[in-house]
Amino acid sequence: MSFTFSAYRLLTFTAIIALLISGCSSSRYSQSQDSAPEEDVDVSDIPNPVPRAEAKSKYGNPDSYVVNGKRYYVMENSRNFTERGVASWYGKKFHGHRTSNGETYDMYQMTAAHKNLPLPSYVEVHNLRNNRSVIVRVNDRGPFHHNRIIDLSYAAAKKLGITANGTGMVEIRTIDPHQKNKPQNKPRYARNPPAKKTISNNYTENEYRLFLQVGAFISRNNAEQLRSRLLTKIDSVNINTGYNEEKNIYRVRIGPLSSVEQADELATRIAGLGFNAPHIVID
Repeated sequence: MSFTFSAYRLLTFTAIIALLISGCSSSRYSQSQDSAPEEDVDVSDIPNPVPRAEAKSKYGNPDSYVVNGKRYYVMENSRNFTERGVASWYGKKFHGHRTSNGETYDMYQMTAAHKNLPLPSYVEVHNLRNNRSVIVRVNDRGPFHHNRIIDLSYAAAKKLGITANGTGMVEIRTIDPHQKNKPQNKPRYARNPPAKKTISNNYTENEYRLFLQVGAFISRNNAEQLRSRLLTKIDSVNINTGYNEEKNIYRVRIGPLSSVEQADELATRIAGLGFNAPHIVID
């Protein structure tokens, strides 16, 4: 009897974790389902969170979890993690709902959702289009759209200047609270510097290119075969095979593309033609 009861408690606890992980996040697929506050909100005075050492949350940090049939793996720690891709945001529809780690989502706080980072984590988010940067505290899971890397709160997205378009091309970098000279509540880049002014050795306004990567191979021959197959299905698109010396990989990419919307439309078209769903990459 005790074994049966223990098993029941384990299943119940697992179900609770699954609900927390997917409850607020799993339905965030389209900004058409969500909205900003009805009144215009000045978010300029909302401070960035101060990175501090925190224990992992009791909820939201299983070794792995499944949403819509896909398994995601939670990272052991967040040290030295960087990623480039497309950011989305969530707002009024989820305001007041529980996040994956059991907190309450507040769209006026500087928070975010990520599929793999441990909860909580602190991340600097840099908008590659306008050079604005913010710091957010990751306390939720998502976004579960194939080509999105982070879901920002409404306040964070507005400070970055991406609420109007719904998405933005960003680079994210985790912040180690134990690191000396760590950022406090100020990102390392100016919030809105002059256009095309070099901010650091890493960034200049509009210094990025957007591609769809359809495949990556160790064999150049396999990459060229995929490129040839794509060319029979897609015209008027630049398809290139690039070699990555660091990883000894040949990458088949389409682009550069002009917008996230174009990339999304083309990705859906390619998947519909029987190819693996391509993912957005930013160089």
